[in-house]
Amino acid sequence: MTSTKPQTDGSNRPRAGSAPEVLLIFLKLGLTSFGGPIAHLGYFRDEFVTRRKWIDEHGYADLVGLCQFLPGPASSQAGFAIGLMRAGYLGALAAWTGFTLPSALAMVLFAYGAAALDGPVGAGLLHGLKLTAVAIVAQAVWGMARTLCPDRERASIAVVAALVVLLGTSSAMQIAAIAVGGIAGLWLCRDGSATPSSQFVFPVSRGVGLAALAAFVLLLIGLPLLSAAMASPGIALFDAFYRSGALVFGGGHVVLPLLREAFVAPGWVSDDAFLAGYGAAQAVPGPLFSFAAYLGTIVGPQPHGPAGAALGLIGIFLPGLLILLGVLPFWNAFRRAAGAQAAMRGVNAAVVGLLGAALYDPVWTSSVHGPVDFAIALTGFVLLTAWRAPPLVVVAGSALAGALLALGAA
Repeated sequence: MTSTKPQTDGSNRPRAGSAPEVLLIFLKLGLTSFGGPIAHLGYFRDEFVTRRKWIDEHGYADLVGLCQFLPGPASSQAGFAIGLMRAGYLGALAAWTGFTLPSALAMVLFAYGAAALDGPVGAGLLHGLKLTAVAIVAQAVWGMARTLCPDRERASIAVVAALVVLLGTSSAMQIAAIAVGGIAGLWLCRDGSATPSSQFVFPVSRGVGLAALAAFVLLLIGLPLLSAAMASPGIALFDAFYRSGALVFGGGHVVLPLLREAFVAPGWVSDDAFLAGYGAAQAVPGPLFSFAAYLGTIVGPQPHGPAGAALGLIGIFLPGLLILLGVLPFWNAFRRAAGAQAAMRGVNAAVVGLLGAALYDPVWTSSVHGPVDFAIALTGFVLLTAWRAPPLVVVAGSALAGALLALGAA
């Protein structure tokens, strides 16, 4: 049987890696991770928990729970944290760059009028990629449920969390579900054995954490004042991106109304161009926040083009990464307490429920429309779980199947 323990250096800490190693792995993920933030978390779990064993199941679920609580893009924050744990600050930067760069370049090319996937074959290809997400998320739910919901208490917490998300009408229900899971864990999960936390160490001091939190708040308050005082279009654009990234809870799609208010309302971007870019962002792999690269490229005020794309990417991702850096050193100490361990057992179960709810809506409902779609998704799931096929193989196979079906129907 293959060991499920994370790779260690003999001191119970994850073995150190290098920034180039992290960059190459996340670049591959950035090129193949279709399906939105929940699917991304499934890809990450397969890559870093199952295959590479950089982090164990409990530690990964703890990290996902934390990133769901914080403002910002949860999947990018989780990737940033994994890179930080593996190779320090350069590893964190490498993880963010590798995961973000492919989709950002695709959105810049789209902004300049590069041909998108048109016609039935292109539509079929994209549909096949969406079916990959079904298989990836189903694999993540299956594997995490077996590890994190081994008893009736935690299984019940997962079910309640899924119901809260499915029956709720707001993205804030994701945060509410995790909070309910933590409270239920304090009540129902105190008898569990202690979860090892020595294997989950970040090289972030409390001083750095406090400085990151201070920078997050100062930029949030100071950028609007600086923009008004200097009347600088560049500062105004950066402020618009930063505020949008700082106020997003519950996933990347929540950023849509914030960005629309920030860019369409003042006339910087037309409504048609905004919606066209947002539609294209659904078709590329990687983080949905890469939509900022498109907006930065086409925005009216200077700077636009490649400089505007870079400004948009930095502005929209920075707040989520700053607040994550600010919380990590304190959270890592918090999770060692007995009460915190019980709460995190409940939170981990709630994360399974959240993933299960997302597997149905939007992943399943937007992708599986008939028996053939189900067959493609089921084949991908079996390849991942029984045959241990690399996700890239499933991505390529599902995309090819979707394109062939569309060609046959044309």
